[in-house]
Amino acid sequence: MQDAVVGVYGASGFGREVMPVLREHLRPILGGNVKTHIVFIDDNPPAEELNGHKVLTYEEFMAFPAAERLAVVAIADAGLREKISDRLAKDFISFIHLKASNVVVMDDVEFGIGAILCPFVTITSNVRIGNHFHANIYSYVAHDCVIGNYVTFAPNVHCNGNVHIEDYAYIGTGAILRQGTPDKPLRIGKGAVVGMGAVVTKDVPAGVTVVGNPARPLQK
Repeated sequence: MQDAVVGVYGASGFGREVMPVLREHLRPILGGNVKTHIVFIDDNPPAEELNGHKVLTYEEFMAFPAAERLAVVAIADAGLREKISDRLAKDFISFIHLKASNVVVMDDVEFGIGAILCPFVTITSNVRIGNHFHANIYSYVAHDCVIGNYVTFAPNVHCNGNVHIEDYAYIGTGAILRQGTPDKPLRIGKGAVVGMGAVVTKDVPAGVTVVGNPARPLQK
């Protein structure tokens, strides 16, 4: 990589957590003659600089003088993450598959593009994960799980084996997804939300929010 600009899209809390992981990821190629600029990208920059890195609008990022542009999308909202990712793809921005140095990924794991695996994440064996997956600190995915596109794990999610999670689902901090079986995996439906600390023992339908132990639909 030469004369490149690499951006963390999103300068909020999660973006600022991702930035050190990105720096660590890029460190092996930042020596020698490589000139790489690492920046935040934000549609409404909160400041000109954060944690030692410039904060650029998308237009400024696209105008930045560099031969190559790469990005990782650190936006928790799945719908917004999809819109931003589509925008980047249409402008031929390359996506980084980002993982911290202490992440553990075992046998026969497949990822789509643009995953972010934060420190102390574990992905075990025979797992399939879609595009732009976020796994926050101390989360794990056990064997034979299938995870869709734009799925978000908050910190310390326990996803046990044979769980299928559909697109846009959000799994809250400390949630536990019980283990399914090969013939009957536990299913979390499209766009479902699993609340913080919930213990999921049954399938969650698409679009439903569940909370509690055992997890039940949220009564509004």
